[in-house]
Amino acid sequence: MVEGVEGGAAAAVRLAGGAPLRETLDVTDPGDWLALDAGVREAVWERSRFLPGWERSAPLPDEPTGLDEARLALALCHRDGRVRQEALRHSVRHPELLSLVVIRCADWVRPVREDARQVLGETLDVDTALALAPLVLRVGRRDRGAFGVEVLGRVLRRASHERLARLFSAHDRPARRFAYRLAVEGRLVRPAELARVAAQDEDTVVQDLCATAALASLRDEDVYEDVLSPLLSAANPRTRSAGVTALRRAGRSEEAWTFLGDRSGVVRACARYVVRQQGGDPVPWYRKRCTAPDDPALPPGAVIGLAECADRADAGLLRPLLAHPAAGVRARAVAGLRALDCAEVKQVWPLLDDPSPGVVREVVTALLPWSAELPTEELQARTGADRERHIRLGAFRLLDARGGVVALRAAVGLLQDPDFKLRTWAAQSVQRWRPSPDERRGDPEVGELLDRSRHLFSDHMLRRLKRVAGVGG
Repeated sequence: MVEGVEGGAAAAVRLAGGAPLRETLDVTDPGDWLALDAGVREAVWERSRFLPGWERSAPLPDEPTGLDEARLALALCHRDGRVRQEALRHSVRHPELLSLVVIRCADWVRPVREDARQVLGETLDVDTALALAPLVLRVGRRDRGAFGVEVLGRVLRRASHERLARLFSAHDRPARRFAYRLAVEGRLVRPAELARVAAQDEDTVVQDLCATAALASLRDEDVYEDVLSPLLSAANPRTRSAGVTALRRAGRSEEAWTFLGDRSGVVRACARYVVRQQGGDPVPWYRKRCTAPDDPALPPGAVIGLAECADRADAGLLRPLLAHPAAGVRARAVAGLRALDCAEVKQVWPLLDDPSPGVVREVVTALLPWSAELPTEELQARTGADRERHIRLGAFRLLDARGGVVALRAAVGLLQDPDFKLRTWAAQSVQRWRPSPDERRGDPEVGELLDRSRHLFSDHMLRRLKRVAGVGG
């Protein structure tokens, strides 16, 4: 693999020395061709090592039969546009060099660009287009690069589903997206297959594209099950939400009730929409589910769902759930109380020692607005090495939000923490620390703490920070 301009320059040197093209770069990798092009143009030609006897401005011979594939590749990347243009006329004898022709289609010199476009338009067939699609799409992002994408689309629109499907599993994401767009546009893929792709593909763009197309292309009610089943069971929330919304169109709105407690907020919102469109009210459903604080089957989504559509009077249903055995329920109970503006410090404070990192994250988020009122000593004690990492992190976030000497003390104390990330965050906190305007200047503790962290500053910055804090230079 050739990386960057320097790698392209090194590859060009090897080619000029007689190395075969296929042994010098991966001809299937768009990045290698782009690196070679940049390397030749920016670095190597200035050394006058290529095509012996030629000046930079010298044209190719009328009959360059002596130029092998590697040397012609270098000529196609030459700094002089006249050399690149002449090389294009001989490139048709070397199909491997069509990749460089694609790059020249976006050339900054108009005659070179026009000749390259003519060569590409005359030689590009379906098989070649499938192979060159990743490179064409990358070049297409450049100025004057749209031509190659247009030709690629025109050629691949003639491809059958079987041949176009070669790009469906391509490692190059833009190529896969382009192929699926063409397939959807040409209606080459059945709705059920689109639904399966939407449910299984890892690319969110492909998921959205295929899910939308699958639902939009439905005409026969008998195939709704083949489409909705994959969508409703998809791991991706956006795909599931598309399936939930489509339940109403399919006449199956009653199934939306089962998604009111989904783990995803967007899915819950779509489920509530479908339920309300059929005349139902999701609030009583949520209330009923949250009235059993010890129910092990209570889905966390039902807890936060109640907060999303209820009012502050329902906070009483969430408070008992702070002691639920499931960590997910406890976390959503804290988040729900915060959403209802009912998260009282005395109720959520004990959960700062929860064994679940997710719960502690929600507790810290709920307590941040009151960080100045929290007991400093108790928070400082929680940053000790005897506490779990997530507890140390939560306490540090609350102390850091306080600012002033409290934040500096907590950060310096964690500079030796066993966790690398926590040490890094503590160091960053020290480096951005500034004295609080409501604290007295000249606190000797500040000077001591800054001295302990002097390895994080230059001498100049440390003296400057000490002067700002009033503790001398």
